[in-house]
Amino acid sequence: MAAPNVRSSSFSRNVAVVSSPQIPGLKCGPNGTTFISTGIRDLDRILGGGYPLGSLVMVMEDPEAPHHMDLLRTFMSQGLVNNQPLLYASASKDPKGFLGTLPNPGSSKEDKPTAPDLDQAESLRIAWQYRKYMENQKNSIDDYSNDFDMRKPLERQFLAGRPIDCVSLLDSSDLSVAQDHCATFLSKFLRNSSNIASIGRIAIQSFCSPLCEYSEKESEMLLFIRLLKSMLMVSNAVAIVTFPPSMLSPSTSKRLQHMADTLLSIKAIPDGDKELEKLLTGYKDINGFLNVHKVARINTQVPVILEAKTFSMSLKKRRFVALECLNQAPVDGSSGTSYGTSGSCSGSSNSGALDF
Repeated sequence: MAAPNVRSSSFSRNVAVVSSPQIPGLKCGPNGTTFISTGIRDLDRILGGGYPLGSLVMVMEDPEAPHHMDLLRTFMSQGLVNNQPLLYASASKDPKGFLGTLPNPGSSKEDKPTAPDLDQAESLRIAWQYRKYMENQKNSIDDYSNDFDMRKPLERQFLAGRPIDCVSLLDSSDLSVAQDHCATFLSKFLRNSSNIASIGRIAIQSFCSPLCEYSEKESEMLLFIRLLKSMLMVSNAVAIVTFPPSMLSPSTSKRLQHMADTLLSIKAIPDGDKELEKLLTGYKDINGFLNVHKVARINTQVPVILEAKTFSMSLKKRRFVALECLNQAPVDGSSGTSYGTSGSCSGSSNSGALDF
């Protein structure tokens, strides 16, 4: 008897099954996606896990404040803590000096030990097998993402012997040098099997800086980003590129944004803005706003639905980067629970300075 002819649909998903990550700093996601941490726990949660491997992250800078540096520093520190190779490029004569500004991992939780409650411990006694499982889960979370103390420099043990390549873009008349460095770096992380041996991180700061000689060659900059994106698609690496949109023509800026898998922007909060102070709760603690314009979609056509697109950016305990959904203050100015605490950034039909 002839074997039945099984008809396969041309729309069937062809995704290689990725084994459970055996190296620290990785997390499996849906549809065979593997994430690496952004270096900020809140941003990992907002993006659904972090940055997917093989993706290009673009960050639009604000010329009024260097808040985009926090995203860059935490991204680089997270990779070095997990012993992941790093390629850093900037318009600086000595890009290695930037490594001295990277933050050190810390703990945003209270350091003071609390006395155990014997009655509560007795009532919450669980089986040792389940307790062991919970400890393993906690360790895996700590290995994936850290809280970084922005006031404490990264310890030398995380820099000594780490595979770090620093490139200066200042004296380059074109982007051929940067392209060669990226190609050589990414060739070490080609995606040729379902097993991931190691991953790499690329950080490019102020890509379109006017200090660079190629800053007026917008066609070459677009070509470089296009080539970088194509190389990332077949590699186990993630690249984050910050650029100032105000230094580019509107068409070039839009094309760069379109090529990004994940697109973020940073906006500094104006000082002494009375309207915002009335509109937002916790205004005095907010340093700026983070806008999520696009989230990477790997192996899927389904768009990612975010709880919000604009988040307040602040330093928890003046040390740890924290992102929160904007909460609108009560309209009548009275005290009480803020609007939008359920995750929505708008809690009133009345429009104001910020209308999301």
